[in-house]
Amino acid sequence: MGTILLVILILLLIGGLPVFPHSKSWGYGPSGVIGVVVVVLLVLLLLGRI
Repeated sequence: MGTILLVILILLLIGGLPVFPHSKSWGYGPSGVIGVVVVVLLVLLLLGRI
């Protein structure tokens, strides 16, 4: 389960970077969503749910 979450998180981080021409106008939207996912995963990890 932890390995799957790690792979998904890495893919989200790569996909959220605004380096592609079509994603320059997205702003902070994808980064904000990824940040929320990281915070939720950290809280779950600290609570021992993962």
